[in-house]
Amino acid sequence: MKSSYFYKEQLSVIETFLKESGNAEYLNDNYALLPSFCDVHVHLREPGFSYKETIKTGTLASARGGFTAVCSMPNLNPVPDSLENLKVQQDIIDKDAVIDVFPYASITIGEKGEELVDIPALSKKVLAFSDDGRGVQSDEMMERAMLLAKENDKMIVAHCEVNSLLSGGYIHLGEYARTHGHQGICSESEYLQIERDLALAKKIGVKYHVCHISTKESVEVIRKAKKEGVDVTCETGPHYLILDDSNLQEDGKFKMNPPIRSKEDKEALIEGIVDGTIDMIATDHAPHSVDEKSKGLKGSAFGVVGIETSFSASYTHLVKTGIIDLEKLVELLSINPRKRFGIEQNGFTIFDLEQEFTVNPEEFLSMGKATPFEGMKFYGKCLLTAHNGKVVYKV
Repeated sequence: MKSSYFYKEQLSVIETFLKESGNAEYLNDNYALLPSFCDVHVHLREPGFSYKETIKTGTLASARGGFTAVCSMPNLNPVPDSLENLKVQQDIIDKDAVIDVFPYASITIGEKGEELVDIPALSKKVLAFSDDGRGVQSDEMMERAMLLAKENDKMIVAHCEVNSLLSGGYIHLGEYARTHGHQGICSESEYLQIERDLALAKKIGVKYHVCHISTKESVEVIRKAKKEGVDVTCETGPHYLILDDSNLQEDGKFKMNPPIRSKEDKEALIEGIVDGTIDMIATDHAPHSVDEKSKGLKGSAFGVVGIETSFSASYTHLVKTGIIDLEKLVELLSINPRKRFGIEQNGFTIFDLEQEFTVNPEEFLSMGKATPFEGMKFYGKCLLTAHNGKVVYKV
């Protein structure tokens, strides 16, 4: 088995485990043994929206993608904005999750941006604080949130979006929007709020993480902040690294927030991956029902699925093309997110890197089927994922 990520003692334990669990066929020199992945940005939809996804289906899908740890976003019902509401979600996690799930609490009550949650009380129970899906519009409220997060040694994880600049947009304000009569979302709506938050983070000294960056300006302002010593990390998603707005179609599977942007933005994101400005790849896995995603670009809900294709998409378009090596991809998907968020390594995954397959959403274990990668050919098939000494997925 190909692996440079485990000590000899660990390899011996893994080999024994595979033999004793009846999976010795995966001890194959043609397969890659990798540390299991960690996705810090996943929507599991439960409680409140189990018609889109459940913690059971979402974690099974994650295991199929090679993940044994995911961080669940708080846009739920009830929103985890109190210990009582958080317990509703945690009870389901304890009962149904097949891998580790680390919940976020919201920054504001109900994610409405009007009143801060009890950050000191919730800090004992959650990974970090985020109003994902919504940017915190008030400068003063974000500053207070950062101060409390720092006092409690927690991270602020920000969806950055200036509401006053959205203008009803739903795809990137670029060539496709102009030529097809669509309302666009400008790049400023993202990077201007990142700039605000970076100034606050520098002032306060809080740990700060930026969700799903998509613009070239976002890369540049984060690169500059890192050089100035701001304690900032960021993520982007595979779809922003592989697609640009010239790939858009009149189909809801191409609609997410932030949107797929220009070729120049994509190239800047790839440069950010190469030079370390972008610390990790996270999917923003966001399942919806078929009906919610079947109303074209304008009418469909924001969000696509990606947890089952994240490694393969990234491996095919970043590693096979020579942009980065496999070790760097493992850092982006496993090492860096675990280190930044304090999540211990707890498993391994085995991939056949030479196996090519066509993305077929009907094969997904996720209840969500909307992926912009549908029909594309990727390399790297997940064969087995193990978590805490138990096989949680195998073909």
